[in-house]
Amino acid sequence: MSAAEVQDDGSRLAWVLRGVLAAAVTGRAEPVPPNRPWPLGLRWTRWIGVGRLPYGPVVNLFGLGLTVALLAGSYSLLITEGSRRGLLVPGSTALLYAAAVTVPLALRDMHPLAAWRLSFLAMALVDTHGWLSVPYIPAGAFVAIACLFTVAVRCSRDITLGVALLSFAAVWIKNPPTGPGATVLLLLPLATGYAVRLRQTARRELAEQKKRHQDAEAVLTERQRIARELHDVVAHHMSMIAIQAEAAPYKVADVPAETRKDLAEIRATALDALTEMRRILGVLRSEDGAETAPQPSLERLDELVAGARGTGLDVTTRLDGDLAALPPGVGLTAYRILQEALSNAMRHAPGSRVLVEAGRDGGILRLKVANGPPGDGHRPTPSPPGGGHGLVGMRERAVMLGGELIAGPTPEGGFTVTATLPEGKST
Repeated sequence: MSAAEVQDDGSRLAWVLRGVLAAAVTGRAEPVPPNRPWPLGLRWTRWIGVGRLPYGPVVNLFGLGLTVALLAGSYSLLITEGSRRGLLVPGSTALLYAAAVTVPLALRDMHPLAAWRLSFLAMALVDTHGWLSVPYIPAGAFVAIACLFTVAVRCSRDITLGVALLSFAAVWIKNPPTGPGATVLLLLPLATGYAVRLRQTARRELAEQKKRHQDAEAVLTERQRIARELHDVVAHHMSMIAIQAEAAPYKVADVPAETRKDLAEIRATALDALTEMRRILGVLRSEDGAETAPQPSLERLDELVAGARGTGLDVTTRLDGDLAALPPGVGLTAYRILQEALSNAMRHAPGSRVLVEAGRDGGILRLKVANGPPGDGHRPTPSPPGGGHGLVGMRERAVMLGGELIAGPTPEGGFTVTATLPEGKST
């Protein structure tokens, strides 16, 4: 055997030993996923009302009820079978044994690895002293199988392998005649649980990839929209330069020939730049011409606020500075950010109090939209499928101007959007 093969064997053995140690002492299961949906096979429970409740609490409540039922059944089985064999089984001992093998079921959902450890110890140490015709309490075997399945679903591969090895060793040591059958019985939940874990992992990775793709698509879409709007802004100013350069010689009677030549060159340069810009960005325009309308700025902030109030929002504004004199690019970006923030408040916090702040300070435009929780009697409107990219678009707009946008929930249950836009980068 070569040195490389010996090293590989040593690495595999070390990995197995780490898995056994993690299963026995150091390992931790993955936390319970928040807001777990009901499994597809149990969606029918909505017709009887149960499926409308949160899945997690229902599972734990059901597990607790099943634990109590199994405990009572195991206690009765030990007393009955012991008496049938002429043995005097102490009630306290029967209750202790029944509780030891069944209580782990109540912990299985929240703490699967801890539940398996308790079940493992109980099944290994509990000895029925000939009270039963089988070496294990039946309810305890059921609980052990349930714990193994959950461990395989919620624990990493090395921990699951360690759990499997310890379980197989335990059944062979405790009762060798039943070892082969017990091994097969334990292998089934482990294999099934691991298959479920692989499927869940694949679905989660696919969902993450889809989310990244949607975010990237939202950024590209927003950049296209920004490009169209900046095209309109810049095209307007370039056209004005060309027109003024053409008209300037006619405003003064005696214009030197050199000046006329310079003005003609300015006009030609402006027209060339305008043509080149239209050639590059014109493909982004919509075919129906809907994007050629004048782009809004904060001059129309009153209309935007009035529309929000018309939907039931209680909007208060705090404005500082000459917001109508903003550079076109900054004004357009500020309007779109405020528009999206108010739209989010309409959808997710209808009837709430909303504060809109906008002010200019030292060449920086500062915006803030803060809403409270939904008003009494109002329910949030769910986002449409494929939606939820408003924040991505707002942040992209701010970054395109060299600014910053921060958004997040408030302790009171509302939401706040703040943005800073430097005025010097609008062109």
